[in-house]
Amino acid sequence: MALNVTQKLIQDHLLSGELTPGEEIGLKIDQTLTQDATGTMVMLELEAMGLDYAKTEASAQYVDHNLIQEDSKNPDDHLFLESAAQRFGLYFSRPGNGVSHPVHMQRLAKPGQTLLGSDSHTCANGCMGMLAMGAGGIDVAMAIAGEPFYVKMPEVWGIYVKGELPDWVGAKDAILELLRRHDVKGGVGKVLEYYGPGLKNLSAMDRHVIANMGAELGATGTVFPSDEEVKRYLKSQGREEDWKEIVADDGAKYDLHEELDLSQLEPMIAKPSSPGNVVPVREVAGEPIYQSYVGSSANPGYRDFAIAAEIVKDKQVADGVSFDINPTSRQMLTDLVKNSHMASLLPAGARLHQAGCNGCIGMGQAPATGRNSLRTTPRNFPGRSGTKEDSVFLCGPETAAASALTGKITDPRDLEMDFPDISAPDNPTIDMTLLDKPKLPEEAKQIELQKGPNIASIPEMDELPDEMELPILLKMGDNISTDEILAGGARVLPYRSNLPEISKFTFEIVDNTYYDRAMEIKDQGGHAVVGGYNYGQGSSREHAALAPRYLGLRVAIVQDFARIHWQNLVNFGVLPLTFSTSEEKDKLEQGDVLQFSGLREAIQNGQEIKAKVKDKNKEINLRHTLSVRQVDMMLKGGLINWVRDRDKK
Repeated sequence: MALNVTQKLIQDHLLSGELTPGEEIGLKIDQTLTQDATGTMVMLELEAMGLDYAKTEASAQYVDHNLIQEDSKNPDDHLFLESAAQRFGLYFSRPGNGVSHPVHMQRLAKPGQTLLGSDSHTCANGCMGMLAMGAGGIDVAMAIAGEPFYVKMPEVWGIYVKGELPDWVGAKDAILELLRRHDVKGGVGKVLEYYGPGLKNLSAMDRHVIANMGAELGATGTVFPSDEEVKRYLKSQGREEDWKEIVADDGAKYDLHEELDLSQLEPMIAKPSSPGNVVPVREVAGEPIYQSYVGSSANPGYRDFAIAAEIVKDKQVADGVSFDINPTSRQMLTDLVKNSHMASLLPAGARLHQAGCNGCIGMGQAPATGRNSLRTTPRNFPGRSGTKEDSVFLCGPETAAASALTGKITDPRDLEMDFPDISAPDNPTIDMTLLDKPKLPEEAKQIELQKGPNIASIPEMDELPDEMELPILLKMGDNISTDEILAGGARVLPYRSNLPEISKFTFEIVDNTYYDRAMEIKDQGGHAVVGGYNYGQGSSREHAALAPRYLGLRVAIVQDFARIHWQNLVNFGVLPLTFSTSEEKDKLEQGDVLQFSGLREAIQNGQEIKAKVKDKNKEINLRHTLSVRQVDMMLKGGLINWVRDRDKK
């Protein structure tokens, strides 16, 4: 049977299930990735499991999100993460080394392997011929402990690429074009696999840009073949021995098919406040801007910064524009300095920040109220920038740099200059200074975890009750993101290892009375929330499931869920249900009380669940899509209880 690349990767790692779309499969995980916003909880979970040493081929803990040290909370957690990485046999990427995804690509990514990360943009490493997926932290903890990763077998969406990118058009414009066509849930339940003659015109880092924002389409992952370009990239990183060819067989089939002609693309931009709200730049040209921001995991490559430098070289950015340069790896920043690109950016008025996620997740560089911000970041969900009433546009570095010069949104093709000819260095800097290798097992056993005062253990989770009477504390619309469920940013993320404290920010962007109302009834049986389509899109942060669960959330009822958040809810014992029809949602109002009876038996005996609306003589029909394994987890109150009970047997 002729196989595509995705099918080859899955078949090589399949531990249970079959390659039938929609069926649960169990996969062997070769590598894991955690970052500091999610990794603190992962390390606490490994400690709770009693893990002796990582069972993966390579696992890495990155510090890239919470770099601001305004008090002791972040540096205390950095020390905890360093000690945990040493204790459990993980690589440790220190603060300032860079964003996890490009650093992992440089130093650890291997064609043919699986990578699971507690960051939704882990899919970026699919550019290397890997099956790379984001997941909740506890799923990654299980993978580090040698357990399979369970996911529903995706459909494989083949995207035939032809042509070559025109001048002034970059890889970011290619993925924005797909978002224009399909919006933020077009890839749900799918792996996007790129193939065709146009791939020879996309560098490994171009592919990283495209793979990164597969997360914004809602995709399970993005896969590129491991071809001569991947071999060239690994050779440039001193790792040619890690390369092996992985390409689709002749005659390989795809569940869905699409064509992307690079030569027909033009500069694109996503308007506020969704990555799917995409139009050509010329449709919004002339809008004044306050900020132009280059960097992040969505445009992390040497070319992305170098082309911006060449555009502004010997010029000045417009008055009143904050031109923010956010380097994404220490290695790459060194090369930008060596090749004088920083000497072009800084005199032009650029503001240089340390290598990390920074403004992408609201950790500094927040825009002014009521002003437009252009960003090469992957997301522009409401409030994600750190400014509550923000107006963030997503674009490529060509558009960002052109607009910085003019002070208004500008199609770079309208600049009166020749297109800069940029190529990455043939021999880029290789820097392991801030990437610590794992301790050997015997040495690791001697390490003690360094826990600061801000670290709190995960509370016990009770089993799913058979009878529940739950008030609906929130009724929401479509596309509620995890940023809206639990914000990031400098106010919130320092409490990532302290569940009682971080829960105070839950749903504040949606309804700032939620926390107080939830606390009033926390010990009275809990509550429910209601939402629309694509509930829980965006970040993989499991705190968006943990914090509501801590506050008493027992059931989330929506039209459909984003994959990672759905799994996170299951992992922490929140029952995820969907409406059987779109009309069922209209029967419910915020403040209604739902009555569930015989719930434990119902979820074991089928997918249909019924709930009564107290005092209204109404009944609603609901569904669950839990596997047999997940039903058992739900009955026990979540994955931690399930593992604990299993290990006692």
